[in-house]
Amino acid sequence: MSQNDTAATLNIALQNQTSSSTVYAYITGQAIDNKNALFLLQSDGKTAYYPTSPSGTMSALGANCAIPLGAPGSTVTVTIPHLAGARLWFVRDDTLTFYLNPGPALVEPSSSNTADANYNKFWDFCEFTYNSLQLYVNISYVDFVSLPISLTLTNTSNQTQHVTGMPSSGLDTICSGLNDQQSKDNAGWNQLIVQKNGANLRANSPNTGISINNSLFSGYYQPYVDQVWSQYSNSTLTVNTQIDSGNVAGTVSNGTFNFGNGAATYTKPSAADIFSCSSGPFAVTGDQVKDDITARLTAALNRSTLLVNSNTPEGEDASKYYQNPITNHYARIVHAANLDRRGYTFPYDDVAPSNGADQSGSIHDPNPQLLTVAVGGGNAAAGSNTPSRVAPRTGNQDSARRMIPTFFSQISFTEQ
Repeated sequence: MSQNDTAATLNIALQNQTSSSTVYAYITGQAIDNKNALFLLQSDGKTAYYPTSPSGTMSALGANCAIPLGAPGSTVTVTIPHLAGARLWFVRDDTLTFYLNPGPALVEPSSSNTADANYNKFWDFCEFTYNSLQLYVNISYVDFVSLPISLTLTNTSNQTQHVTGMPSSGLDTICSGLNDQQSKDNAGWNQLIVQKNGANLRANSPNTGISINNSLFSGYYQPYVDQVWSQYSNSTLTVNTQIDSGNVAGTVSNGTFNFGNGAATYTKPSAADIFSCSSGPFAVTGDQVKDDITARLTAALNRSTLLVNSNTPEGEDASKYYQNPITNHYARIVHAANLDRRGYTFPYDDVAPSNGADQSGSIHDPNPQLLTVAVGGGNAAAGSNTPSRVAPRTGNQDSARRMIPTFFSQISFTEQ
């Protein structure tokens, strides 16, 4: 096996750190070595299930893919092949329901569709890609927060990377923080909280919240955006693309932010554009230079650093993130609830200064040996290992959460 050729399979140790004996895991993805076929792992944790295309929509799976984790404190080891756009799902006190559409296309659980069979269940996921080059895995809070998940990756040299995640009380801490922020600015942060029988079930991201209620946060970012556009009408913002294009200068003229003499231009974005990082002036274009600028500009807007730093992301300091009263308070609160302050809270939370400390809760290695994923936060501890430092993201949607294959779908429907 060459240095950049990973093993054909990888073991994943799944740990139940909840207080429940009813916890299941599911693994979905795209089987790289099997013509990128839709893949699910069966309940024995070893057998692959490759669904065939059904004749109609919302068809049931043809195999049991719920992997039982056993009693609290138990560890179950499963084996996966090379997978792209993969997700490792957990559900507590229930099972999850997946459907198949023609293709086959997998209909995943939805945190925004109240008609979804899984909407009122306590579930979450992390994301990964395991290919011939490396294993890349991250904790994802881009859509919502629910169950605490931690990651530990050991490579063939017995070196370890760790992402701590939240303690068992993490969701309650986040919901309390959202309520506190609501009391300060009355912007709608409490509407991100989803409860069941009076208990916190999940906290949606602003982007998910807007998908449920498109008037949520309407106008929220406008005063800050106005200040930014005004400031750079008389000064220059330098964006380091962290690729061959290097630094690109931008100034505002006639209401348009112009970078690199037309390489990228932006009209004023709405709050929905900023939280999604992908709508309005921030829509993905396929032009690498513009998309790289977009990634760094939207990251700075979510973190509200543009008024205090005119060199992004190289001049960024994580201690200065989220300090403006108008900011992505969901991201601020979620980061604070994680014991190592790491987790993917918006689509470009992986943007960082070159060789800067990781904010996105990601770990990666070209020679992985064992990935341990714990759910529930029962033994969550910050640990003594130094958080990984990551290579700068390119903004070309190459992280694990942006590699979900096209045959996965979340469709809108009113009944099942």
